[in-house]
Amino acid sequence: MAASPVRLVIFDMAGTTVHDEDFVNVAFRAALSENGIAVTRDEVNAVMGYPKPLAIRRLLERRADAPAAVSDEAVHRLHEAFLHRMNAFYATDPAVREIEGATATFRRLKEAGLRIALDTGFSRSTANVIIHRLGWDAAGLLDATVTSDEVERGRPHPDLALRCMALTGITDPTEVAKVGDTPSDLQEGTAAGCRYVIGVTNGSHTAEELRPYPHTHLVSSITDLPALLLDAPAPST
Repeated sequence: MAASPVRLVIFDMAGTTVHDEDFVNVAFRAALSENGIAVTRDEVNAVMGYPKPLAIRRLLERRADAPAAVSDEAVHRLHEAFLHRMNAFYATDPAVREIEGATATFRRLKEAGLRIALDTGFSRSTANVIIHRLGWDAAGLLDATVTSDEVERGRPHPDLALRCMALTGITDPTEVAKVGDTPSDLQEGTAAGCRYVIGVTNGSHTAEELRPYPHTHLVSSITDLPALLLDAPAPST
């Protein structure tokens, strides 16, 4: 087997490595609804993967009755309501589990010498709850985790991926694969110059919904990644 040209794989969380039956979408709509704001599933899906405060701001700005400028206070209030719901859900709900094969995929890639990072539109508090609940913090599988409140710009900008690279000692984006289930994941990986930008189609978006966005591959699940990445040809010299 030829050595993989990839040294770092950056995975999204909800919908990519963490099972999501519309949990995030439902929490978004519930948090807004309890504050008198009705949005549809499709409206929320259109901003999925973005930093959550930015996603809330975008949803508010798209309302026909939106003021000229959405206040920071309103965004903060709604984000706090969303965080409360999400953190409680991920800490206690029995439906919370990894995407089937996630840990095995991490382990297979680690055994081949690749570094594993998670990046997410969640805040650090939510990400920590999930990582601890799934036991990934104790398994030695993750080389870095980066959340949207730890970078200047979230998706679709490259900041999350670039921070993952910095934390894992990778300086060349052509040694990186970015994996996610949303258009903003694909845009992030492309903006960062990643060698592989891989969409998974068993999360929040279908293959048809992801196909218009820049990518190198679409796969049905992250369990397809070891064969894709470890059998990839080495770069010519």
